[in-house]
Amino acid sequence: MTRDRDRPVGRWPLRPIPPALERSYAEGGWWTADTLGAMIERQLASHPSARVSVWSRSRPWRGAYSDIDLEARRMIALLRAAGIQPGEAVAFQIPNWREAVVSFAALAMGGYVLVPIVHIYGRKEVSFILAESGVAAYISPLAFGHVNYGDIVTACAPDSLRLHVVVDTAELPAASSSVDRLAWDACAACEPARELPRVRASEVAMLAYTSGTTGDPKGVIHDHRTMLSELSHMAPYMNPGKPNLMGSPVTHATGMLGAVLGPLVTGENIHVIDRWDPAHALEVMLQEGIGGGTGASVFLASLLDHPDFTTAHAAKMERVGLGGAPVPVALGERAASLGIAIIRAYGSTEHPSTTGSQFADSADRRHRTDGQPLAGVELRLVDDDGNDVPRGTPGEILSRGPDLCLGYTDPALNAAAFDDDGWYHSGDIGVLDEDGFLTITDRAKDVIIRGGENISAAEVEAALQTLPGVAEVAVVAAPDERLGEHACAMIRILPGAAAVTLDNVTAHLARIGLARQKWPEELRIVTDFPRTASGKIRKVDLRTALRRGGDPEG
Repeated sequence: MTRDRDRPVGRWPLRPIPPALERSYAEGGWWTADTLGAMIERQLASHPSARVSVWSRSRPWRGAYSDIDLEARRMIALLRAAGIQPGEAVAFQIPNWREAVVSFAALAMGGYVLVPIVHIYGRKEVSFILAESGVAAYISPLAFGHVNYGDIVTACAPDSLRLHVVVDTAELPAASSSVDRLAWDACAACEPARELPRVRASEVAMLAYTSGTTGDPKGVIHDHRTMLSELSHMAPYMNPGKPNLMGSPVTHATGMLGAVLGPLVTGENIHVIDRWDPAHALEVMLQEGIGGGTGASVFLASLLDHPDFTTAHAAKMERVGLGGAPVPVALGERAASLGIAIIRAYGSTEHPSTTGSQFADSADRRHRTDGQPLAGVELRLVDDDGNDVPRGTPGEILSRGPDLCLGYTDPALNAAAFDDDGWYHSGDIGVLDEDGFLTITDRAKDVIIRGGENISAAEVEAALQTLPGVAEVAVVAAPDERLGEHACAMIRILPGAAAVTLDNVTAHLARIGLARQKWPEELRIVTDFPRTASGKIRKVDLRTALRRGGDPEG
């Protein structure tokens, strides 16, 4: 049951959408009055016995949609009792545990603005996100891996933060004088919320943070219409009756869509794993008779590379969708030799589904291109002056469609990314062939996509510039058969300075607190860089040299 209520005025500026586009999305059935929370409520109720399995060595759990629904309603009651109002932003940073699925459902059904944070983000990123999004509540463990979330709240809680819900059942330390701490277990004593708020589809549903070309994460704004349009785009790729084990975090776009929302739409069983251990994943696949490897190319590659992989596993992986990171052609061809068909897709947190191939496409198209524009999506490739380029000529990718975001939480970023006609300027460079299939060839935006996670090159460069002996540094994407890309640091040493090794680099980054996944995995020492006439380092040349296996200085 839902009820109307007054909503606070959102403080996030939305980019203007041309009225003609709004009308076309409504007339095309992309934008409706439905909402993310209403869809989740409806699907949990319609498929109460569908299973949810968390494959964790430390926190395994198996239950049903009905269990998720009950606990989500208790979480809503807990938040309400703590004074967290519908329409306020609530962050959750949880590995792929039961609590992550429950939090996602509870926040959507409860009318809150979801702020998912990938669990590997550390102090620098988390403190920024909590402050910029103005969250009222934050849900997390006290710690996981090398990140201590409790210390972050204690040291860096923004003025807006009033509640920290802690997943761990251990004794809770005080957060600060202005932040209350409650254990997740307190939900069990709450009467499940029965009446849920009625939300307008045009209201902000989610602030999804992604690393960009600047040092700080970018907050991407989605409303209920754009999120549900994305699910419509995913429909042709859903394969009812053939669930997949998902390693992508629920708090990341690929995991959110592939692990939770996609299965919910069809009432499919949900299978997630909290730490991607290929040996464990292969065990689960045979035990449950499910597939795996969907998401960033690292998941599929790690399964194929493992000595335990057999033809029995391959038989469960007839079709695998890859995206969120570059997909090496060799990986697709290797999968095909094992009877596994792959498709590639191109998108971003800003525009989740831009292009995609279909399983009916030829193997060459599926392995070597990123597919055609999806239904409702328009695509343009332009030169430096904004003029459309002919087929076969590289150009910057501009896109628009019903699942395109509503802008950034930082309005200063909107002007460069979105124009008055509703086009999103991706900063990625691609080529369209004669049949409209897109191939990504480079990135004007300086981002490394490592296993589906965006890494800001500028942020890593700023950190490395403080390493003694470094005169100049450039961090670029290097091809990686397993991860798609990894960060390669190219460093010019000051005359007379001591040698710099990769161990020096990682130790320095550890000391200053940069998240581990951002550390370069390759180091090249150079005497100089290729440059533009103005002296700027030509990173496009560096990336090209790495892809060809040549000398970056040559």
